[in-house]
Amino acid sequence: MENKTVIVIGAVNTDICGRPNAAPNMRDSNPGIISLTAGGVGRNIAHNLCLMGLKVKFIAAIGDDIYGDGLYRSCAELGMDMSLSRKIIGGHSSSYLYVTDEKGDMLIGVADTEISDLITPEYLAAHLDEINSADAVCIDGNLSAETVLWIAENVTTPLYADPVSVTKAERIKPALKRLCGFKPNALEAMSMTGAVTPEDAAERLAEAGVKRVFVTVGEQGVIAAEGTQRITAPCAATRIVNTTGCGDAATAAIIYAGVCGMSLEQSARAAMLAAAQTAECEKTVNPKLNIKKEV
Repeated sequence: MENKTVIVIGAVNTDICGRPNAAPNMRDSNPGIISLTAGGVGRNIAHNLCLMGLKVKFIAAIGDDIYGDGLYRSCAELGMDMSLSRKIIGGHSSSYLYVTDEKGDMLIGVADTEISDLITPEYLAAHLDEINSADAVCIDGNLSAETVLWIAENVTTPLYADPVSVTKAERIKPALKRLCGFKPNALEAMSMTGAVTPEDAAERLAEAGVKRVFVTVGEQGVIAAEGTQRITAPCAATRIVNTTGCGDAATAAIIYAGVCGMSLEQSARAAMLAAAQTAECEKTVNPKLNIKKEV
């Protein structure tokens, strides 16, 4: 696997997390812990893929402000090839502020990721040969709809996607027929398709052309679809500390499974294992992530 290369195109940002010590009192100040770490869906997926032993090239737009310098350096130190990332002079680096309850479940998040719009078709076109030489490419919903469409029409490498949120999931629609793997949660999948159940949403996404669909349904696990095959993989047993980042780990595991040639069932199980291990850690990426021996 060390010879396999995945290119991730998406957002990197500074994550600012607030977690109260007790049940939160809304519209009031709550004693708790505030942490500041590197994050972003694209970056988290890239980090998890590095932990899984893949070569990772990360394409993101990063400002030259105090956050940007730290983000660029931290990604490189994790083993990501940052040579294709775009540094924006005078740019405002992406950031994500979120608050959880006392158990670590997210209550609300605010994303400031507009700099990702500067990963344009024109910028990617200059690197298309290198992008198409990878074993897989993953995009996230922070990219503009225009860029997603260009990628769908020009990238020939197996393509994967994470929608990021209900609002941004719409941007992925132009690429559905090109996707080898797609992991929305139930709300994202139902919003994109107009379905009233996660099962129906998975069905419609498969009918739209996605080769493998993985709709996560919280504590119930994941609904996976490929062609006429439908399976449900349960959540792996775990002690939940923080659920933020679990979806990113699941997407990384799905990509890893695809590059390894695993079956739909193995891919779904890998996604649930990665999510469970991430939930056990206070960070959005578990530095001890290891699904190889268990899948």
